Amino acid sequence: MANGTDGNRKISATRFAVIDTELTGLDGKRDAIISVGAVRMTGGRIEISESFYRLVNPEKELKAPGVVIHEITSEDLLQKPGIDEVMAEFQGFFGADVIVGYCVEIDMEFLNREMKRIFGASIQNPVIDIYPLYEWARSRSFYEERTTSMPGRAKLYDIARYYDIAVNGAHNSLVDAFITAQIFQRLIPGLTAAGITDVGELIRLSNRLKGGDRQGISSGISNF
Repeated sequence: MANGTDGNRKISATRFAVIDTELTGLDGKRDAIISVGAVRMTGGRIEISESFYRLVNPEKELKAPGVVIHEITSEDLLQKPGIDEVMAEFQGFFGADVIVGYCVEIDMEFLNREMKRIFGASIQNPVIDIYPLYEWARSRSFYEERTTSMPGRAKLYDIARYYDIAVNGAHNSLVDAFITAQIFQRLIPGLTAAGITDVGELIRLSNRLKGGDRQGISSGISNF
């Protein structure tokens, strides 16, 4: 397992890289990454000083619907580095960390496409999706004392608002990674209370609960 870690490593002692991307669209073959953001966590602690944010020149015109969402224009990207340079830097940032994201399959599809093209291999790090963890939390009785019920089929910003996490402005990959990290931070105490204290258990829970129709949740929200 990555990070010099086996499945018995405690969540509290594990480094996580919480990631997000902004894209020209959601077509895994035709669209491209235009920004990458990430923030480090050690257990439930967010390392504010350890973050990554790069804009990427996709060498193609941006689509109007995407510009409305992330407010990044083609002109903003003209002098930015290409994806090869950014991926080399990003790989250096996340290293052997466990990767965390919201509906992260989309991010990983685009990142792995570039990793395979540039380096000949996909990212081998364990990956955790916080959306199934949130769905798990909705079903747990120890959350019932809250006066506001946890929203179902929730978008990233809906979950953030439920946890009183500030949400402002357009989507930005670093801001959204930070929001995702704060949601993960809120979920960890409940997971620990339920006896899920090891990284291996956390990964298995995330993988086991994946599935279902999340297209309407992720599309156009956190990754585009």
